[in-house]
Amino acid sequence: MSRTMESTMNRHPEFAALFELPVAERLELVEDLWDSIADEIDAQPVPEAVVRELRERMARYDANPESGIPWEEVKRRLREEK
Repeated sequence: MSRTMESTMNRHPEFAALFELPVAERLELVEDLWDSIADEIDAQPVPEAVVRELRERMARYDANPESGIPWEEVKRRLREEK
């Protein structure tokens, strides 16, 4: 057993049995947990300030589409800065 698993089990002994499950079952649990988190996040409303900001950005882009930079260009520039 890895040190990370031992450390987790020491902090959360109630989960010790989960670490004894076969890898396939643990992966299935991880998927189920991840899906439940995603469902909760999706159910939360988007804050009004975020909606307002997105609308303002879209309006600026609609008024001047040439002002934007294609995503591929952004990625290329970021890679060059390294």
